[in-house]
Amino acid sequence: MNEIKKIPAVIMRGGTSKGIYIKSNHLPADKTARDRCIMAIFGSPDVRQIDGLGGADPLTSKLAIIGPPSHPEADIDYTFAQVGIDQPVVDYGGNCGNISAGVGPFAIDEGFVAAVEPVTKVKIHNTNTGKILIAEVEVEGGRARTEGDCRIGGVPGSGSRIMLNFAGTAGSATGKLLPTGNVVDQLVTPSGTVEVSIIDCANPMVFVRAEDMGIEGIEPPAVIDGNKQLLARLEEIRSHAAVVIGMADDPASATAKSPAFPMIAMVSKAREYQDFTTGKVIKSDDVSFVSRLMFMQVLHKTYAGTGTVCTGAAAKIPGTIVNQVIDEADSVELVRIGHPAGVIAIEAKVVDGKVERAAFARTARRIMEGSVLVQRERIRS
Repeated sequence: MNEIKKIPAVIMRGGTSKGIYIKSNHLPADKTARDRCIMAIFGSPDVRQIDGLGGADPLTSKLAIIGPPSHPEADIDYTFAQVGIDQPVVDYGGNCGNISAGVGPFAIDEGFVAAVEPVTKVKIHNTNTGKILIAEVEVEGGRARTEGDCRIGGVPGSGSRIMLNFAGTAGSATGKLLPTGNVVDQLVTPSGTVEVSIIDCANPMVFVRAEDMGIEGIEPPAVIDGNKQLLARLEEIRSHAAVVIGMADDPASATAKSPAFPMIAMVSKAREYQDFTTGKVIKSDDVSFVSRLMFMQVLHKTYAGTGTVCTGAAAKIPGTIVNQVIDEADSVELVRIGHPAGVIAIEAKVVDGKVERAAFARTARRIMEGSVLVQRERIRS
């Protein structure tokens, strides 16, 4: 009879992603055993993740590990893991802003942080980046509120507003807001040279013009994911940029060992398009510009939270590729990013190369709590 390990776990929707939230002391201390345990929890590697809790999609194959703070200014430690689906990879190379939205409510409901009505501030130390972000969580009756009137693109209904401020996360992976020192770089790849902007705030990102990739920039997921030549070109650019900023030794290892970070996004000027989930028309006046964000080599169906932070910061840095496509970049603090399922807005302010504000609203909801059963032989093998 196989031995079974029972691991307490919570499944939460955080923003437009869904993840598994586990306390750090409930996972193996040894890194190799921990990663094997995580893959077993998610049912990886398997294209359907049929023998685990993963949803066979990069946006539902995410893990938040929560524990006591190791930073003197923080309330909790939070480690994010992007779990490979058909590959045995657990990527700790960056953070996820959407999953971060669930960390504050989880910390309050699990007793890591005392609930203070009406809003509790949770100072979160993200161990992936070594940075602190602040979550403002509405509470009621000693627990994080779930119901509210905050609506976000890509999530049906509404929920309680959670404000996330990532102003202190510039240089998350490279130590610099502009890792190369330039607002625009000429990136040389085997397929040719392309102009890119590389920005590091919350997570490092590579920005390219949609037109330089041969598309309009308003295409829905099915069109972009069906364009294998485009996907290959974007991964080529992303992996070469990873080498330039020191996140990988060579492009091949960037693809194999750090498939999630840096992220890459295509940007274009504001224009009208349809929300692919509802068919609703997003008007050009509704957005500052349009972006299509790649994540784990496929199109992100909405927009990553950390990607929102980095894109908002990039929009406020004069001369970047993002700044070039936004007409109101110097006058309006609110940056409205048009993504495949709607619009996400971020309050962004960059002064003299310092990020002074990078805050956006999310919602989160606890969906399930219980124990996930893992075969111990999966951890040992």
